[in-house]
Amino acid sequence: MISGVAICLVALIAYIAWRNTQRYTLKDIRGPASHSFWLGSEKVVRNAQQVGDLEFQWARQYGSTWMVKGCLGEEVLWTADPRALQYVFHTSGYRFSKRTVVTETTRLFTGESILTADTVDHQRHRKIMNPAFGAAQLRTFLPVFRRSAARLSQKWKDIIQLGDKSDGCIVNVSETLSRMTLDVIGEVAFDYRFGVLNDNGVDNELVQAFNNLFIDTLLNPSSWDIIFKSTWRFIPQPVLKYLKYLPYKEYRRFATYLQTAIRTGKTIINEKAASTEKGSKDIISILVQSNLMEDARAQLSEREILSQIATLLVAGHDTTASSLTWLLYELSKHPEDQQRIRDEIKAARTSAAARGDDDLLPSDFNNMDFTNAVIKEGLRLHPIVPTLIREADSDDVIPLSQPIETRSGKIINEIPISKGQGITASICTYNRLQSVWGEDADVWNPSRFLDNDREKSSLGVFANLMTFSAGLRGCIGWRFAVLEMQAVLVELVENFEYRFPEGAEMVRLNAGLMVPMVEGKMHEGVQMPLEVSVIG
Repeated sequence: MISGVAICLVALIAYIAWRNTQRYTLKDIRGPASHSFWLGSEKVVRNAQQVGDLEFQWARQYGSTWMVKGCLGEEVLWTADPRALQYVFHTSGYRFSKRTVVTETTRLFTGESILTADTVDHQRHRKIMNPAFGAAQLRTFLPVFRRSAARLSQKWKDIIQLGDKSDGCIVNVSETLSRMTLDVIGEVAFDYRFGVLNDNGVDNELVQAFNNLFIDTLLNPSSWDIIFKSTWRFIPQPVLKYLKYLPYKEYRRFATYLQTAIRTGKTIINEKAASTEKGSKDIISILVQSNLMEDARAQLSEREILSQIATLLVAGHDTTASSLTWLLYELSKHPEDQQRIRDEIKAARTSAAARGDDDLLPSDFNNMDFTNAVIKEGLRLHPIVPTLIREADSDDVIPLSQPIETRSGKIINEIPISKGQGITASICTYNRLQSVWGEDADVWNPSRFLDNDREKSSLGVFANLMTFSAGLRGCIGWRFAVLEMQAVLVELVENFEYRFPEGAEMVRLNAGLMVPMVEGKMHEGVQMPLEVSVIG
């Protein structure tokens, strides 16, 4: 049996290697030397201690589009070029699919969700889910955001009071932010109280299944796993569905999480069905009602609906917590920006009181120009998903806004590609292009988003950023994420001052999402220690 599998694997690798030698489309595109035939530069990129550093170096050396060798000699086109990204994500609709490795890895922990659906199925998922993320619905979530942020604020005050100094101490902000956002998504998505902020969810099966999910599965992958996944695009999808049964840690962790999420989802939906309370406003209830209004052929199956629970936990929790973590990191180094935010909050509260409101409304948050500029700048410098991976569904030509020089010395402004060509969109590099963001693109400067004279473009779904992806597959919950960040940031900056600890050095690691760790203390796991003090 083992020898048969080995022979098949060798034959498959030989076929892939042969197929790659027949594709010369990118041979003239400049890029870094391959580290090996088997791994190319894939492992070097995945294991980089600072997400984006390699790509920034390559963009400076080769221009905003370059070629990197992947596993088994594959040529992968990397780009941060605005016009190329516009073409792939906006103009071409569904003609550039997610690569098999992305879809099938995502399927392991979200099942048959919107994240794994393609073309017609994706349109069907999105149409049914859209009502849960409309502007009117988001307004009903704001009180939950504010209450949760207030509970976190009190939690930090309690931690500080127990410390050596009554006015401040070191707080791991990433840990408590992650707990808070999990409580938020439980309440607004499922009308379910996780209670993680106070007890870390020790008695909750789903919380325990989710804890450190991506650290345990995607951080520092082994060489054999990288090579194995590179073969998935040649394996029929019905075969790939058995990946969840592989006896390795990554696959077991994903399977356990998905099974737990599906089981929890069934319990939640059954409880709602038995409840006498009508008109629930949580996301899953709205999704179920929206689904019932569709023609039977267009409805989501029970499995597809339950898969959204696993998806909402991932997409609506860790991403927001990580973005807020990096925001506070930058603000801890810029106290003057903290004060500008407090000044805006004070002015907004004065306006709210003058019209008779006890608290801030969504319109108040949207009118805080500098606060919103800070959020945008944080998302620009620290995109939580640093790359997006696509594949051409047919032969095509990628246009470039910034011409590049080829190995043969030609200057080109478009690149012909073959069907099946892998494309990696370097979001972290695009978000730092000087041609888009100015000569200070590598440094923190929220005021760039207040400059009305800056050249505008329409890339992405928010603020000309690719942080929430773009086009038909742009993040459906980006408005949800922005409103939650506004509400939480206002609470935390109004009540606390932040300073970055002297001597500490942060690293940005790729664990599917970009996570923070302390240099020299990576064995301690994900953390962002900041000096937090209460404002008197």
